[in-house]
Amino acid sequence: MTKESSTVKVSKGDIVHVEYNAYLAEGGMLFDTTNADKAKEAEIFNENLTYKPLPLLVGGGRVFPGLDEALAEAKVGELTTVEIPAEKAAGARDPKLVENIALREFFRQEIRPEIGMEVNMKNRVGTVVAVTNRMVRVDFNRRFAGAALKYEFTVLDKVEGDEAKVMAICEMDYGTVEGFRATVADGKVVLYLPDVCKYDQKWLLTKYKIVADLREVFGAVTVELVEEYLKKEDKPAEEAPAAPADEKAPEEL
Repeated sequence: MTKESSTVKVSKGDIVHVEYNAYLAEGGMLFDTTNADKAKEAEIFNENLTYKPLPLLVGGGRVFPGLDEALAEAKVGELTTVEIPAEKAAGARDPKLVENIALREFFRQEIRPEIGMEVNMKNRVGTVVAVTNRMVRVDFNRRFAGAALKYEFTVLDKVEGDEAKVMAICEMDYGTVEGFRATVADGKVVLYLPDVCKYDQKWLLTKYKIVADLREVFGAVTVELVEEYLKKEDKPAEEAPAAPADEKAPEEL
């Protein structure tokens, strides 16, 4: 992936690939990055993550509003630094969302709370900030609520071509494009699914997000999701009868 000329401007609705480093504005702590070496240097490396440029639908609400606004004004290939106030990042901090919960409630869920641990209590996600013999203090504010953030980012390219845009949306929403194929013609997007989608619970939720993003990019199109079940021949080719066309299970959304 190469950087294009900085004369190419980004607009809302574009699909782009972005590399970035994200810091707390106060103190300069790096908390997120697309660069594995920087993550290791800052001791925030997560082996379960893939560090690479991130596909994003500009204006799609996938990042903090302040970053979305900065992306919509960026130029391809140009390093941009933006400081985002709390109200355009994780929002204001609400002291009422810091609560004391009995330690026994954690033991009932077989959780041994530790400071910094992310926990889910009564369908609310929070961070443990203190632990005593009887009580656990949990902050249910969004991470970095009340904090200004600083992003250094570069838009590496704008995704061009209908099929390429479909693949970028799959990568953005599902995390991979492996095994996917797509065609776009006559007001219809046909997305051919890999075998893993037949069994993956994550796909059942993700597919609606993909359909919504496809319509955001292509307009009011019909989206057809196709599972393919290919016939396997048991006999040598010269003895086998002519194979029928591949069986397909389309799903229009």
